[in-house]
Amino acid sequence: MTRIKVKGFKIFKDRHGKERCYHRRSGIAIDLRKCPLGSAEFVAEVARIGAMFVAAAVKPGTLGALIQEYRSHPAFTDLAPRTKSDYQGIFDYLKPIADTPLAKFTKPLVVRIRDKAAITKGRKFANDLKARLSTLFGWGSERGYLAGNPAAGIKDIRRRKDQPDANRPWADEERDAVLSALPEHMKPALALMMYTGLGPKDALTLPRNFYRSGEISTNRSKTGEPVFWPCPAPLAAILEAAPSHNAITLVANSKGLPWTLSGYRASWRPIRMKLEKAGQVGPALTLYGLRKTVAVILREIGYDERTIADALGQKTVEMARHYAKGADLRPKMRGVVRAFEDELNKRKTKTVKPTE
Repeated sequence: MTRIKVKGFKIFKDRHGKERCYHRRSGIAIDLRKCPLGSAEFVAEVARIGAMFVAAAVKPGTLGALIQEYRSHPAFTDLAPRTKSDYQGIFDYLKPIADTPLAKFTKPLVVRIRDKAAITKGRKFANDLKARLSTLFGWGSERGYLAGNPAAGIKDIRRRKDQPDANRPWADEERDAVLSALPEHMKPALALMMYTGLGPKDALTLPRNFYRSGEISTNRSKTGEPVFWPCPAPLAAILEAAPSHNAITLVANSKGLPWTLSGYRASWRPIRMKLEKAGQVGPALTLYGLRKTVAVILREIGYDERTIADALGQKTVEMARHYAKGADLRPKMRGVVRAFEDELNKRKTKTVKPTE
């Protein structure tokens, strides 16, 4: 079979033997299910993506010039493909203002850009846009392209109080109900998410040999941060009882093949809807919510944000703080106050003067 090569694109087989293709410079992937290799659709998609990155003449000292410089630097090229794709989505959105001189960017202008994006693209996109601009301007200011970072210190748009949390933590009863309802071939994957805090993608693609002697050692696909988890007894029992298979991944579907994220979600959705209709789980239950569940439980039993960040493979404690939001600190604080009261009593005893 003739191997197809396309300049500027990497075409390869992943560890599951599946053909993949992505644009080297941006990390944008081509969906080969919709655009098979060598097809007219594939050629059109290659041309479309390639046209986005033709080295068009950009005016020096503009936002477009800064983006072009940044995309050629290791600060961008060394990012994970998924992260580069996220950045590119922001850069594409900014194309209409690419000719804006960097000197014109001020905090009020960045806020207006963020707020306009919130109206047309939603709060999350707007906050991501602000964060990516801060990274871009910070990189540029360090290299003298602009005097400072006009996006630094700008707050995110806050979620409305009446808006439910995305990927909310699961209640104890919900975890029990879902595990009881799942078919045997689906339990191992969900148990990995439930007992280790791995995200759905990392849990489903975890290689079999990354689980040894009852311990999991891996790296998050999104950040590259290491994750080490000795398996809790319930997880070990579920993995031990899992249907046998020959997949290179630790968990597999009913055919003994590696799960795809879309495939698992498609199997999970009717089960969730049935349980929700029966009142056994609440609305807005998501697989990614299990990651927040682990963070909340760790926070409730007293672990600090750095420990939670390490447990979840997060680079910053800010993300750990976000994930653990909503933890019930009442039991912990009752113990804290009891210890505080005991300490006060000890000090009071020490300062009482003996009667003469």
